Amino acid sequence: MIMSLAGTVLVAAAATTLMAAPASATSSTASTSTATSAKATTARPQLIRTKVYFGKCEDTCRIKVRITNISRKNLFNVKLNVSLKIDGRKAGSCYDYVGSIRARKVRWAGCTVRTATLARFYNQALDGERRFDRYASTYVSYRYYN
Repeated sequence: MIMSLAGTVLVAAAATTLMAAPASATSSTASTSTATSAKATTARPQLIRTKVYFGKCEDTCRIKVRITNISRKNLFNVKLNVSLKIDGRKAGSCYDYVGSIRARKVRWAGCTVRTATLARFYNQALDGERRFDRYASTYVSYRYYN
């Protein structure tokens, strides 16, 4: 909240500086204000790596995810969200609470997708109407102490 508020104030200050500056100084001021605002809104480095494994995937789909903490910080309140797509169409989603992951350690998480859409896609694959190519996108949220 504070970081986004600081970024908003920084962009507003840069915009007022550009409007108040004379035309000859606009090009030099614009390059420095753009660099400053880009620096304020850059994403932080991610502290984890994930790898997705599929278990049984028919009318229900078991998804297992290996979450590796690559930092030297202990992570806590780790949560996993998985969105499953079959042939590019969303078939369902699931979530799991992982807990904490110590520095440079691995935790496994898993969840099961059970939806009518997934069952319908599987029946269409059995009938030869669909290829049933699986793709799972993951979102892992976590907290850590600085």
